Amino acid sequence: MSTGRLTIDLDAVAANWRALDAKSDQGVQTSAVVKADAYGLGVGKVGRALAAAGARRFFVAVPEEGAALREALGPGPEISVFAGHMPGDTDMIHDLGLVPMLNSVDQLTRHFEALPGHPFGIQLDTGMNRLGMEAAEWGPLRELIVAQNPRLIMSHLACADEPTHLMNRQQLETFHEMTEGLDVPRSLAATGGILMGSDYHFDLTRPGIGLYGGLPFDAAAPVVSLDLPVVQIRDVAPGESVGYSNTWVAEYQTRVATVCGGYADGISRKISNKAVMFHEDTPCPILGRVSMDLITVDVTHLREIPKSLTLLGTQQNADDLADVAGTIGYEVLTQLGARYARYYARGRG
Repeated sequence: MSTGRLTIDLDAVAANWRALDAKSDQGVQTSAVVKADAYGLGVGKVGRALAAAGARRFFVAVPEEGAALREALGPGPEISVFAGHMPGDTDMIHDLGLVPMLNSVDQLTRHFEALPGHPFGIQLDTGMNRLGMEAAEWGPLRELIVAQNPRLIMSHLACADEPTHLMNRQQLETFHEMTEGLDVPRSLAATGGILMGSDYHFDLTRPGIGLYGGLPFDAAAPVVSLDLPVVQIRDVAPGESVGYSNTWVAEYQTRVATVCGGYADGISRKISNKAVMFHEDTPCPILGRVSMDLITVDVTHLREIPKSLTLLGTQQNADDLADVAGTIGYEVLTQLGARYARYYARGRG
């Protein structure tokens, strides 16, 4: 097989959900964020694993993602849509029983007129300036909206990956000011907020990246491994170059493995000449540029010719690779390409 092998440990996903669930008080419900095809790992299988672990409420970015999740889970679990109720979404929201998190007066009007009595939630802006109603528009409409029985009022922390950042406390205080005294379930914390403690938990938490093994949940069980097959081995003499634009030139006799994978598979060109792959526990430097379909790797120091090399696994996770590329683990995961042969494993209880 010439395609890479992407392995997703569903038991690890479930274990991470249970671990994050355990960090909240018993009265706090733990949902699951499965937007972007469960962060690139496959929303159908991941969603079912999370439901089996105990998740009953899920969040997606747009209704189309909700359709795929509803097909996987059936009619029971609640599926909320962060983007709210946009033009053209009405039929899908109604037919699939989705719960839009309404972000503006326009969305409120659209939802109440098109789907009176249909469940909805409210998203408030507490300082991130991205989605949600600001205090000036929320205040005059607050009692009218609450009278329509929203399922949830939520906001989102901008700096939860930095627990000591002053904006976290500022947003917490603003959320209290905007929602105090309301008999409606509230939610502020995603993964980072969960880890900051009970002040941020309210009635429902929304773990996302932590479910998939990513920071800031550094105690997460590893979820993803990616192995790329070796297509060819060659010996490169001193002075010869490897790959496009001669960005790497051999200083000594070098054995080079060419593996099948590249930026068409979501592997960033920014790791060219910087990152390593692994043969078991032995690091093997990437030589030259990551190209569309191929990567060249130094295997001179290996005692055997490898059949494949590992880019993601226990030795190097998505956050490690992201550090080399100057990005974040979220981007590494969500860019994992469609050409990989995907295997869903059961490795943990």
